[in-house]
Amino acid sequence: MKKMKLVMVGNGMAGVRTLEELLKLAPDMYDITVFGAEPYTNYNRILLSPVLAGEQSVQDIILNDEQWYRDHGITLHVGKKITRIDRIARVVYADDGSSESYDRLLLATGSHPFMLPVPGKELQGVIAYRDIKDTNDMIAAASRHTHAVVIGGGLLGLEAANGLKLRGMDVTVVHLPQWLMERQLDPVAGKMLQTSLEQRGLKFLLGKNTQELIGDANGHVQAIRFTDGLEVPAQLVVMAVGIRPNTDLAQSAGIYCNRGIVVNDTLQTYDPRVYAVGECVNHRGTVYGLVAPLFEMAKVCANHLALLGIGQYQGSVTSTKLKVTGIDLFSAGEFMGGEGTEEITLSDPIGGVYKRLVLKGDKV
Repeated sequence: MKKMKLVMVGNGMAGVRTLEELLKLAPDMYDITVFGAEPYTNYNRILLSPVLAGEQSVQDIILNDEQWYRDHGITLHVGKKITRIDRIARVVYADDGSSESYDRLLLATGSHPFMLPVPGKELQGVIAYRDIKDTNDMIAAASRHTHAVVIGGGLLGLEAANGLKLRGMDVTVVHLPQWLMERQLDPVAGKMLQTSLEQRGLKFLLGKNTQELIGDANGHVQAIRFTDGLEVPAQLVVMAVGIRPNTDLAQSAGIYCNRGIVVNDTLQTYDPRVYAVGECVNHRGTVYGLVAPLFEMAKVCANHLALLGIGQYQGSVTSTKLKVTGIDLFSAGEFMGGEGTEEITLSDPIGGVYKRLVLKGDKV
């Protein structure tokens, strides 16, 4: 029997996990071709923080090397970006002019980092924190410059700030809310975390709104100015203020998108031959930016690509862990509580311990 052709656009953690699950279920069903825009094989994006901090190398975080693709008969194209999908002819086209036909298409296009729309965002030395290139750019900047500003006091921003501090930079974290990681922590926990990070030499400016980035005569960033008039020196500005699902390719092909690529409980888009997994997806109105839900999606998607048709993805409860060595921080669920909930709290500020359980009925 002639194999069907499966093409995957995107070579990240969610997409490759889908292939791994598919190969367990139906190893001989598809001829598989993968296109990745980055010049690397699949790597663990979560571990970019330890690479920045100098605790691991890029080679340490590669999940699937080129041999893995060869061993499984997968045709891999790295450094090739798919720019167009012809859904009628069922062909994808890459930026180098090459093309590939498909019977099934899997979109795993991930997300774009959000850049604040402020004057000066195009200056040299202003970067996002999303991939290996960004990490290498930050390591290079740390070897040449002294002052860094990280905009965003969420998970990614704090990991970036910690890594740059360990690389010897003077680092200030700027955050619009009044406490750190406000999506995962209550004010008490946020302040405790700030104290722990200040003891490591990080500086914080909370409740600050960025007005503009100021450049020097060579077009390189040299300072950041806030709406209250305060200016802080910055030879490197890292924007870690969130991500947006990368729906550009899907939208250009006429696939229905609403914030993300809209999928059903089988990870199928409005085109039944096209599936989507990962950060690019909108499932039941939710976009997930953490790895555990993406792996749950991958399992269900693989089940349907294998024509077993018994899996359903019904959403995920997300959890967060901060990857800063020596700080043990974990958060999951509806941590703020509210009406109809009870709380059990253990607070030991001197010992640096804070634990809070929110109960509703008989559930944590």
